[in-house]
Amino acid sequence: MTKHNLPQLPLAYSKEVSDAKARGAPIVALESTIITHGMPYPGNLAMARSVEDIIRHAGAVPATIAVIDGTLHIGLDADQIEKLAQATNVMKVSRADLAFAIAERRTGATTVAATMIAAARAGISVFATGGIGGVHRGAEESFDISADLEELARTGVLVVCAGAKAILDIPKTLEVLETRGVPVVTFGSEDFPAFWSRVSGLKSPLTLSSPEAIANFQRTRESLGIDGGMLIANPVPEEFEIPREEMEIYIGRALASAEREEIAGKAVTPFLLDNIFHLTAGRSLKTNIALVENNARLAAEIAVALG
Repeated sequence: MTKHNLPQLPLAYSKEVSDAKARGAPIVALESTIITHGMPYPGNLAMARSVEDIIRHAGAVPATIAVIDGTLHIGLDADQIEKLAQATNVMKVSRADLAFAIAERRTGATTVAATMIAAARAGISVFATGGIGGVHRGAEESFDISADLEELARTGVLVVCAGAKAILDIPKTLEVLETRGVPVVTFGSEDFPAFWSRVSGLKSPLTLSSPEAIANFQRTRESLGIDGGMLIANPVPEEFEIPREEMEIYIGRALASAEREEIAGKAVTPFLLDNIFHLTAGRSLKTNIALVENNARLAAEIAVALG
């Protein structure tokens, strides 16, 4: 079967997203693992609603993406989000298992990579998330590198985040992104952020200070025929920041716990995040919510500027 004869996968658009596409309104994609795997109910539901409202208030339309009973949904209605927030045994799907979840009629929450794939398929060019995955510490032995980096290199979606998750090896993550030709732009700062912290100790490859400048950069890339995505790193608001020096202490303790308990593979990131939540007495979660909301706002502004 040739590429041109591939069957067309049906996408289920919410009414809000369908109407936005019909009138050419700006749309921002949102992942769903942050709902199912990020925090317990009802906090996850409140956060999902807040993020969507922030995007609407900024002049764009939110499109939360998920697989529900084998159907790939681009945008969820209020009832679907509430059910997803309370659901158990939801698959966490990335590039490798997105098609599996659809083929087997499973329910799956999309990671950064899977959300990028679905957004591109739906013609949505801007996506807001918390932080991307990347090269894990000790990857020279474990070979643990997130599929997010490969997706950024191949799929033409702008990903707005608060940098790479601080539990990762950020220098190696930036090196892989550079090797793969992914532009890394920090919004309003020359310092690349580290998720909970406004600075990682590393200089940002590129810096832009307005949504319009980011949109213009993307349009220029398109006019040159340059494919692939772009990473927009948006530092967490200062009042919610946990300083890098403090976070490194917590991360070191969490990594030591993971090694003692022989945690590996996909279980590593949720294990570390849960440990850090307890070590910071819940501060890390408050910072996480603040940075996701901040990223949603900037993503909406970029989508409006692109539109």
